[in-house]
Amino acid sequence: MFHVGGARSALQNWIFAKQQGGVFVLRIEDTDAARNKPEWTEGILSALEWIGIARGSYEGPYFQSSYAGEHRAAAQRLYEGGRAYYCDCTREDVQARTGPQQRGYDGFCRDRGLGPGEGRALRFRTPDEGETVVVDLVRGEPTFENKLIEDFVIARGDGSPVFLLANVVDDMSMGITHVIRAEEHLPNTPKQQLLWDALGVKPPVWAHVPVVVNEKRQKLSKRRDKVALEAYRDEGYLADAMRNYLMLLGWAPSGDREIVPWSVIEEEFRLDEVNPSPAFFDEKKLRAFNGDYIRALPVEDFVAACQPWLTGTDTIAPPPWQPEEFDPAAFAAVAPLAQTRIAVLSEIVPNVDFLFLADPLIDEAAWAKAMKEGAADLLDAAIVAFEALESWDAESLKATLEAVGAERGLKLGKAQAPVRVAVTGRTVGLPLFESLEVLGRDRTLTRLRAARVRLV
Repeated sequence: MFHVGGARSALQNWIFAKQQGGVFVLRIEDTDAARNKPEWTEGILSALEWIGIARGSYEGPYFQSSYAGEHRAAAQRLYEGGRAYYCDCTREDVQARTGPQQRGYDGFCRDRGLGPGEGRALRFRTPDEGETVVVDLVRGEPTFENKLIEDFVIARGDGSPVFLLANVVDDMSMGITHVIRAEEHLPNTPKQQLLWDALGVKPPVWAHVPVVVNEKRQKLSKRRDKVALEAYRDEGYLADAMRNYLMLLGWAPSGDREIVPWSVIEEEFRLDEVNPSPAFFDEKKLRAFNGDYIRALPVEDFVAACQPWLTGTDTIAPPPWQPEEFDPAAFAAVAPLAQTRIAVLSEIVPNVDFLFLADPLIDEAAWAKAMKEGAADLLDAAIVAFEALESWDAESLKATLEAVGAERGLKLGKAQAPVRVAVTGRTVGLPLFESLEVLGRDRTLTRLRAARVRLV
């Protein structure tokens, strides 16, 4: 699944490329077979398209596995140039020499003169002296002492190049000038920069944007946190809200504002204004953000946006009613009421299901709360009063039930609770009287009578 942090980085790359008159390049780094499936690639492409990075508007996708020959050739060049050497040490060998607390390789095979062979990894010969300075648009100039960088593996024992080398070679072949990625990759950067230098090519401009963390300030984890962009899409977050929020993870537009048009973000975003501190992915704030975006939609756009949840799609489960039970006109009538009450589009279903089901889905806890002593008498009176109504409209329904409640010493809030549960199955939802108006006299009375029978 496409991580929200990856989506944030993709948007930043996308905007920066447009600002510079450059090209956004999408590369699928698929050399790890266990983490590579065609459907996951398709998920990335569709998720990018959802947040506004449309297919055909960028270069790629390229697949790293297609360039294995170039990776191997680069590894051979480094070996032949004396910048890499073969090593037959196992992890156990290293620990036996240095102890389990030692971190990194101890350089045992540096001067043994081993040639290629089965099980022999190829290691880069890190300079013993000097420093590697990473010029970073977000973090300044992090400096790494070369003597503290181990002789790292660039090709495994089976000859296959590792990610560090493959990534560098691909960036070179594709003419990458800027690399904007998450902070977690910063420790790899001096190693990659050493590879760029050893291969005789000027490294790209780096920008390591802040890591995205949860409420406990832990890095967002696929195993622990809700991180998949597709999951938010399928729950009913709007693409505009999501990409606006993602861009706030480490950056902010001018002025005291957060919700701004995308055109403003595209114009104002600057890499050198990105805050290097960890960025808190606040799902509650995102939810509130999304609610604001939903309420700002024209009603006809809101109706259209709800359709996947009202009809079901490949990724969204079908609603509890049958297709023929859905009434577009009834939904259009209550849509403005629902629009002000939901924060994600998936919440539309429990708000309107009472309109399209033969019988309401009764929440038993709500039933127990509402159907207390006196509920049967109130329902009896409401049925009689509603049957006598000449005009079945929200205003008349409210006045009628208000009078029924007053006769029993009840304020409207108390009087409408049994009616709401009998008709909708829940204690909360859309405004009751507008809902009864759309549901209609016959269906309303049928449900009130059914509830009264259940109370016997």
